[in-house]
Amino acid sequence: MYTPASESLIKQAREIKEDELQRFCGRVYKLLQTKDVTGEAVDSLQRLRLIVSATKYGRELPSELTMKLHTALRSSTSEQLQTLSSAIIRESFPPSIHSLSSDLSNENRSISHVASVILAQAAVKEDVMPLCHHLLRSFESRLTDGQIPKHALPVLCSMISGYPHILTDDQVNLVSRKLVDWLRYASLQQGAAMSSGGFFSGPRIRQPAPLTEVDGVVTSDFFTVLCVGQSYTEDQWMNMYSFSMLKSWLLTYDTEGTTNTESDERSEMDSSVMSMVSATSSSSRLLPPKERLREKAFEYCLRLIEQSDRKALKRVDTELQKACIIESVSVMDIICGEDPSYVFRAFPCIKALYSRVHTDLAYTRTLLPIAQFYLNHSEMAAVDPEPVFRQLFSHCPAEQFNEPLLAFEFVQFCLLNASVLQDRVASYRQSFPNLLKFLAWNSSGLVAEFVDLLPSLVASDTAIELLHTLLDLPCLAAALDLQQRSACYQALERTPWDQQGIKVACCLEYFRQPSCRGLFLYILRPEAGTGDTIDRLKELHEILADMAESPRVVRCAQVVPVLLNVYFNTVTQKADEKMMNHLLLVVFSTHLQALCKLHPPLIVDLSKEILDFAGSPANIYFKEDFYTSVVWVIGEYLSVSCDPRCTVELITSFFESLEAVLFEITQVRQSAGPPGFSPRLITVLMTTLAKLATRSQDLIPRVSLFLSKMRTFARSAPVIASYSEDDTEEIITRAHELLNLLKLPNVAQFVLAPSTGDDDPRWHRDTNASLPHAMRAINGLLQRHSSFLPT
Repeated sequence: MYTPASESLIKQAREIKEDELQRFCGRVYKLLQTKDVTGEAVDSLQRLRLIVSATKYGRELPSELTMKLHTALRSSTSEQLQTLSSAIIRESFPPSIHSLSSDLSNENRSISHVASVILAQAAVKEDVMPLCHHLLRSFESRLTDGQIPKHALPVLCSMISGYPHILTDDQVNLVSRKLVDWLRYASLQQGAAMSSGGFFSGPRIRQPAPLTEVDGVVTSDFFTVLCVGQSYTEDQWMNMYSFSMLKSWLLTYDTEGTTNTESDERSEMDSSVMSMVSATSSSSRLLPPKERLREKAFEYCLRLIEQSDRKALKRVDTELQKACIIESVSVMDIICGEDPSYVFRAFPCIKALYSRVHTDLAYTRTLLPIAQFYLNHSEMAAVDPEPVFRQLFSHCPAEQFNEPLLAFEFVQFCLLNASVLQDRVASYRQSFPNLLKFLAWNSSGLVAEFVDLLPSLVASDTAIELLHTLLDLPCLAAALDLQQRSACYQALERTPWDQQGIKVACCLEYFRQPSCRGLFLYILRPEAGTGDTIDRLKELHEILADMAESPRVVRCAQVVPVLLNVYFNTVTQKADEKMMNHLLLVVFSTHLQALCKLHPPLIVDLSKEILDFAGSPANIYFKEDFYTSVVWVIGEYLSVSCDPRCTVELITSFFESLEAVLFEITQVRQSAGPPGFSPRLITVLMTTLAKLATRSQDLIPRVSLFLSKMRTFARSAPVIASYSEDDTEEIITRAHELLNLLKLPNVAQFVLAPSTGDDDPRWHRDTNASLPHAMRAINGLLQRHSSFLPT
């Protein structure tokens, strides 16, 4: 979301009229005419960029200004001017792609800015072909000034991401050969730097110094991005650019696996990293370009992992080491996927790396690509991946749930591998209490991800616990907040600045009390299996009540209904009989009907619990929607056709309970207040009683007598004062229809029978079905026996 000030600026930019835009463009053109671009010109260009980008359609610029921007785009005098010119041309009209593509021969340092316009405005592959040819020509030979076209390599990476099929096989081989040279054969000396020789002497050139490792030791092996120097040569820059695009290149073009006859020999190689690096085949230059790039990229990654074990002298180099571990393991994963013979060379290195970093919280992000490698290749290497995933799922979310980037990457990893994780990793589904900590703390940014991830966490043995955990998500958010505060502040150091601060301080006191420790240990548990819920849940709610207004808790409460809907939709598709028997006791009305439709014997299985619930009128006033759904499923599925165990005695017991409830809520008294329930509940109760009576026909006289009195109820003063005329007519009409239908018990038994499971009945169109005949017969009888109408 934009700030109010930014929103105001964008609105103003969108509302600028065409004539105002043209006048403003004229002023910008005059400012660009001067030899030296002033600050006013830069400010005007920034405003123009906002104007042309604030709308979905391109704003038309004068041709003379467009040409001036083209000139500024190709100039190398000001990087800021090039960037602004490129951004304005990309968003403006008419397109400049053809004019820029027609003359690329002199582009060098400005190629990235020119290419950004071409790639943004290109509609088909043919539009970027001139740019593609220019880039490939620049790779084939050095430029006139002796520089390697390092600016062209990132452009190529952007181009193939949008147009992966633009390169021919020969062109792919050309780039692969170049990448091998740039990755493996960069200089080991620092770039030459100009230095002042002192006050009385002219400038002199320093002698090139050797590169060093991150720990200060002089580099003795080939150059990588982890080699340190004061300045870098052109081929060293190309090495860095090549590694940065290596993963993207392999994913796009390294799709043909090879069969290596030396795989058995490779599997017997020494497991140390350095020996694997030095054991390069002497015939590697004879390999095809793709396979040779694979080999050199693999060696490069092994060297980076070795370098990452050195103690860096600077903090920035430590962070770079972590990034290189992530990228190296990912590239090795791709290579092993394309050529399985590399798995046996890679696993000793990956196992050693995991042993080194898995206990260090600072390296947690590096565990994700390592886990991905184990997931993809452990089966081939006959390695058990379970310890890796147990460490990953048990410790990372519990200890670093408050790291937003890690949370996003962790959930993305689970989403990418959900189907494999739920089948092959036993600890995955057991870890949902930990995974939900990411959502509880970062709920505003991970809702969509957890909507997709939640179905993979549903299992028959933990479904009930998962349901309670979703319901307790706001409590989890509050508990995590208290855990963070308790770790950061001592009780005597807190300063409650406002009323909310005092409330949080009180909750923090409870968090630290030994008597409440069990409650918080349960809500913060790392894995499932400790029971569905806790008996002291009400006590926990009371303890955390003062944090109910916390923004994080409020956001979690808003997320819960969304996740519950996903949960129940998943359960109705996956649940077995045992799971449904448990779920029915905690399920909500919107999903009760779906569960009972999927497994009708639930009504008999849980007849005692359902009878106790339905027989209590108090449940109507607190849970009317759920109560109405329960009454409906009783009438629909309490039948011998749904379950042979459904006896006459069971039907009678349900009938008498519901009859008593209907009698109590429809009593008309002079002092009675208005009904506290909807008309829909009355019609559902009447219909259910009629259905049950058709299955035990001795009950028909009782329900008929009751139905004949419904007109009196519907016309009573409290009902007329509370319900609309349409509602009262609906009650009278439903009673009239049921009463007349029960006059013909056999027909009523057929019409009010449970549905046959056909999700798309054709009774209203199929004239050969029996129901239309039955309804026509009933209609004729009602017309001949008008005395059947209720009084």
